[in-house]
Amino acid sequence: MRLPARNSGFTLVEVLVAMAVFALMSALAYGALGRTIASSEILSDRMGRLQSIQRTMRQLDQDFTQLAPRPIRKDLADTYSPALEADGLTGVALELTRAGWSNPNVLPRGTLQRVAYVVEGEELRRYYWHVLDRTYSNEPVIVTLLDGIDSIAVRYLMGNGEWSDQWPPQLQGAAPDLRQRPRAVEVVLSLINEGEISRLIEVAP
Repeated sequence: MRLPARNSGFTLVEVLVAMAVFALMSALAYGALGRTIASSEILSDRMGRLQSIQRTMRQLDQDFTQLAPRPIRKDLADTYSPALEADGLTGVALELTRAGWSNPNVLPRGTLQRVAYVVEGEELRRYYWHVLDRTYSNEPVIVTLLDGIDSIAVRYLMGNGEWSDQWPPQLQGAAPDLRQRPRAVEVVLSLINEGEISRLIEVAP
């Protein structure tokens, strides 16, 4: 007499154990995936921050390297501002005339450009104008270079080898030379989270 065949399916206990193992493995995999995504986002943010700092320092380097000895006429006035002006009294960190302004669209303008750096709130902004001897109708173009900044400090190497915190330097008994340029500048960016970053830039003679 032949015995009936035994069913080969899983028991309820085996199914529950398999489900528990699968749930545990899924939780571990999801946690690892979450940590990987979070680490990727942190790395991306830090890389973006580093690129912003590098871009800002590169812009400062280009402006100072191409500093031109061209004073500008003050707004609707007969007096002139120096080619490089930095006194810390106007709220503007520095203002200068630079050469090498590219003109790919062949616009009716020169290659000299007047730019200024201003710290507003926690942002470092670069202003530039389409004309040098501007009037009140000439509005600047404003570009935010970097956020999370506390201050920008610049000091200037004079021809005698000494450093000055303002430009043009105040020499006793001598009128300021509006076309004078420093030999080099030292730029120090004080960042809220990263501390201080400095760059020494040689000014083209």
